[in-house]
Amino acid sequence: MKKRFFSLASLVLATFALTAQEVKFEEYDLDNGMHVILHQDNSAPVVTTSVMYHVGAKDENPERTGFAHFFEHLLFEGTENIPRGEWFTIVTSNGGSNNANTTDDRTYYYEVFPSNNVELGLWMESERLLHPIINKIGVDTQNEVVKEEKRLRVDNSPYGRFLEYVKKNMFKKHPYRWTTIGSMDHLDAATLEEFQAFNKKFYVPNNAVLVVAGDIDVPSVKKMVEDYFGPIPRGKDIVRDLPKEDPLTEVINAKAYDPNIQIPAVMTAFRTPSFKERDAYVLDMISNYLSTGKSSKLYKKLVDEKKMALQAGAINLSQEDYGTYIIFGLPLGEISLDDLVKEIDEEIVKLQSELISERDYEKLQNRFESQFVNSNSSIEGIANSLARYHMLYEDTNLINNEIDIYRSITREEIQEVAKKYLTLDKRLILEYLPEEKTEN
Repeated sequence: MKKRFFSLASLVLATFALTAQEVKFEEYDLDNGMHVILHQDNSAPVVTTSVMYHVGAKDENPERTGFAHFFEHLLFEGTENIPRGEWFTIVTSNGGSNNANTTDDRTYYYEVFPSNNVELGLWMESERLLHPIINKIGVDTQNEVVKEEKRLRVDNSPYGRFLEYVKKNMFKKHPYRWTTIGSMDHLDAATLEEFQAFNKKFYVPNNAVLVVAGDIDVPSVKKMVEDYFGPIPRGKDIVRDLPKEDPLTEVINAKAYDPNIQIPAVMTAFRTPSFKERDAYVLDMISNYLSTGKSSKLYKKLVDEKKMALQAGAINLSQEDYGTYIIFGLPLGEISLDDLVKEIDEEIVKLQSELISERDYEKLQNRFESQFVNSNSSIEGIANSLARYHMLYEDTNLINNEIDIYRSITREEIQEVAKKYLTLDKRLILEYLPEEKTEN
């Protein structure tokens, strides 16, 4: 039976390897420092134009948190040649869609158009970079938009602030200690000149990656890129000298309160390395092993078999400078948070003292092969990956060979990394509790 299983697993792996097509691309720098990546795929008449800027929440003044995310909204307000409020109208009226998102490490903007509108996408992104209008009207408008987003997604969302409390307790020096959405008080207190200075510092071509992917003619797109982005002046080089965190030396016990919940939760968190480190890839596999699907170790034990938890899982929150590995659980009935932590810890100790089974190892490899294939299944996804791998990992070709890192991880390595980072005596234990309502 065992031989039959591994034969099937090998066949699945081979099938995935054949299905995953190499992503071919060309990359080069403009004279102003902007990095350009072109990917041609003529299988469908669509094109994605995107720009990733190396600016995120960690680049903010500690007294002005939320700026990076705020700019994700503000830079749709309009430009010298795009009237205020017309950005989305132009996109949709030309058969396109667009969006943006921000993390602690970068900000990303993109448009998806029919391929005959590739020049429109390039013009719009060059306008965002060269001619943004940052005025009081736009700032005041987007301030209200961001406040509403925070109310909806954080303040009034059950368990919406758990990451805020984890970050605040895990980081004391590094700017990962605050969340991407930041403080509304900081945004209210900021002057127009501060917003303009932030734009001038970070929204420069030498801090950006431009990706054009899809149904394109490479020579003509190269000319468009040079015409629209080449004349944009280079900005000052950005120097980052962010503070380093002291190592964790003991257990941090903390509590947080949420008026939107009735069931408490517990989060245990560990400091981990940058996503550029090999160990971060191993932690991805550990997270997958512990909490992906109903057959995962934490779900099967705590939810299915022992009926101790409504939900349990693990998150490898891996970032450019540090990572945070979070394991969480929501107790069922009268089960205490301490009992839940004890059961979770048993699984960690088991990982550290025993090799995972060969069958579980093969299942992990199959999952990561499948994820690899799916990540490159759309032009939109490819564009994002090309920008991210170049900017944050400094290796664009990871889009093709990152899977080789996962393939090379051994069961012994999984055990050693669990021992190295999931240290039960050097972590955060956060009790996330319902906020008690006081009588008037």
